[in-house]
Amino acid sequence: MQLALQYAAVTLLVAVSGWIVLKKQAPATARRLRIALAVPLVRPGRPAWMRALGRRIAPEPRVGAGCGGCDGCG
Repeated sequence: MQLALQYAAVTLLVAVSGWIVLKKQAPATARRLRIALAVPLVRPGRPAWMRALGRRIAPEPRVGAGCGGCDGCG
């Protein structure tokens, strides 16, 4: 039992570390991954808890991303 708990802890730590590195080194890829994970969860007809989880996973919408300007929007 202790060995399984140790493996679970190591797996969790490696996954969290990998996510942090992904967010730092490839933020666009991390954003696309979050969207791909969240979209199936927020579809109509899903239970409320599943839609809430999908909204938590989903990244914040980009403000002014479609203007093609200077990114100086405040």
